[in-house]
Amino acid sequence: MVGEIVAQHVERRLGFAVSRRSNLGAALLAYQALQNGEINIYPEYSGTIVTDILKETPADNPDQVFERAKGEMARIAQADLIGPLGIDSSYVAVVRANHPFAPGIKTLSEAAQIGGGWKLGYSYQFQQRSDTMPALTQYHLPMEVPMRSMDAGALYKSMADGESTMIIGRNTDGALNSTDWKVLADDRKLFTSEQLGLVVRQDILRAEPRLAGALSELAGKLTNAKMRELNAQVETDHKTPADVARGFLAGLR
Repeated sequence: MVGEIVAQHVERRLGFAVSRRSNLGAALLAYQALQNGEINIYPEYSGTIVTDILKETPADNPDQVFERAKGEMARIAQADLIGPLGIDSSYVAVVRANHPFAPGIKTLSEAAQIGGGWKLGYSYQFQQRSDTMPALTQYHLPMEVPMRSMDAGALYKSMADGESTMIIGRNTDGALNSTDWKVLADDRKLFTSEQLGLVVRQDILRAEPRLAGALSELAGKLTNAKMRELNAQVETDHKTPADVARGFLAGLR
């Protein structure tokens, strides 16, 4: 979704066609495509860069995470990290809003005090990250059944079907635009910050001096709430990413 917004914005501002490469997969695959010259720009999260690409333990401070990612992209990849764009798509715990326990809990620490335990699901990506499970386990959530990993697209359905009573999703999930779900605060701030930026090869920035300025115009324009809304238009309303991006950019004029 963000990639389509960027592509249309560049086409509108600079007047040349932008080719798209969607669904590149995991962070390392997109990074390798950048290194190989297959792509010139891609959106990426600061915590993902530090954890998956740099193989480091991220700092607790979101600004430090972003600056570390920015500095190392310039050093090892000859790429600028432009942003942040305004989104922090960190992992979040989600329960059904009509769950019997939901009215009495607002945080993960409070969820840890619930008797009887939870049926918790999380994505394969969450399971594979080196920083995520250690953060989750520090809350000592009681489990009714063993935790389950699944495809990210099945998480909310698993709660709707009663297979899970809590999931670990992303702060910008389109499903969270609905009042059916309740986000529990990471009150101990253990999950890594995931501020969104644009990784751009420095050679293309030199070749097109107007590009950095055009991309910087998107900084701060995307909030978590807006991203949930845009994702919901694609996931729930079944609009095309191109149409959703066009509508969003029209609102910026």
